[in-house]
Parts: sequence; structure tokens; C-alpha cells
Amino acid sequence: MFTAVCLCDVMRTLTRLVAMSLALLGFAAPPASAATAPVSTATTTAATTVKVLQLNICHSGVAGCYAGAEPVMAKAVSVISSTTPQVLSVNEACSGDVARLRAAMGDAQAAFVAAQRRDGSPVLCTNGQQYGNIIMVVAALAGGPAVTGRYTAQDDSNEMRVWACIPAGGLSACTTHLSARSGTTALAQCRELMTRAVGYAANGPVVVSGDMNLRYQGSPNVQDCNRSGFYRKGDGSVQHVFATTSLTFVSGRSISMSGTTDHPAWLVTTTMG
Repeated sequence: MFTAVCLCDVMRTLTRLVAMSLALLGFAAPPASAATAPVSTATTTAATTVKVLQLNICHSGVAGCYAGAEPVMAKAVSVISSTTPQVLSVNEACSGDVARLRAAMGDAQAAFVAAQRRDGSPVLCTNGQQYGNIIMVVAALAGGPAVTGRYTAQDDSNEMRVWACIPAGGLSACTTHLSARSGTTALAQCRELMTRAVGYAANGPVVVSGDMNLRYQGSPNVQDCNRSGFYRKGDGSVQHVFATTSLTFVSGRSISMSGTTDHPAWLVTTTMG
């Protein structure tokens, strides 16, 4: 007589035998959580573009390069709007220019420093406003309060040269307009400002921009102002941008100001991070 065997019993027996065999051979099924554990993937942070726009707008009304207030201001606003810089340096500006140029920059921190007479009074534009330099940094990169000062070295004119910086943010930025009468004095002023920039560099990237009234391979040579950890990019004339090597140079471009001033706009593009 034959005994009936349930097929399901056979399958259960075979399953147990297979499991025992795998266990003896050292194989084990992964825990359920392993199948659903997230896979770790590396992430990268995109570099931040930092564009530095240098302008000398000859807005005093005194110098021979003055071509009228509205033409140069309209052109400056147009160039700022089209290039969207993160740092703006403006020389030979009037104090009233800050509001209009900042509107073109968007949300930005701004500082103005007036050139001084020997008695410490501010130099004035013909419109009665103070005459000097502007530095702006977009809010996303701006830091602490602005600082300004007058150089130790001065030429024999009645315009004492000055500087302005916005330090301690995502980057530090400075502007200046150096002596036009004495190259030796201009170089001394440049070195004084770069000493300050080296101090800022201990806390992050730095840019120094301005009309230095010094030329590359000139006498004196503007390159003699550069410091270790910085590089210089000039417009082929007297406008220069110094930057820490933590800002990777991408390009430099001169932009016509269409006869509204005697200097082109100078745009230096870098990346940070």
C-alpha cells in the first residue's frame, strides 16, 4: 500500500535543507534594512562668481575729462546693470552718486570716502557734494562696518589721497585713487593699502581695486606693490585689481564708457570656493 505525500510538505523540507546548507557554507541573507538603506553620494559645492568692476567716472566737474554729470552717470548705471558685479569700485565720484549707483547694484553695502585738503576738510565737486571714492559689495558677501583713512605718504598737491574698505565678510574689498603727481608717492600709498589687505587676507579673500596712477612695467612699476598670496590684473593703463589667490582668475575685460570719462570700465571676473 502506498502512503500519500503532500507536495507542500516536500517543498517545506527542501527549503529547510537549502537554508541549512547555505548556513553551513557561511552564506546569510542580508537584513531587511540593508535593502532599503540609503546610498551615500558625494556632493559638490558650486564655485561662487565674484566680478569686480572698476570705474573712474571723472565726476568732479573740475578735471578736463569731465563730460557732464548725466552722461557719465547714465553710462555707469548701464555698465553696472549689464555686468552685475559683486564688487564695485568707483573713483572721482561725488557723494550723491552713491544712491544711484547702489540702486543699479541691487542689495549692497556701500561706503564713500572723501579726498581731503591739507587742513582735513573734504574736497568738493562743483555741485557742492563731497568728492572721492566709492566701494560697494553685494549684501550676500558684505561684512562688517566700512573703514576709511588717509595715506601717510602724500605729494605736494592740495588733494590728500584716501582709501576705503569693507572688510570681514565673505570677502574684504577696498578702493583707492592714488597720487597723480608723484609715482614714488603713488607706490608708497599702494604699498600702505596692500599692507592692510594682507591683514584682511588672514580672514578670507580680498580684492583691492582702483585708479593707481601706476603702470605695469612703468617707472615705478605697479607690480612692485603686489604681495605674496595676491595677484594683479590691470587694464593696460592705470586701473588695477589686486586679488588674493583664493579667488581664481577667470577673465579681464575693458568696457568702453563711450567718451563720458577718460577711463574705460575694467571688469575682472574670478571664482571663489
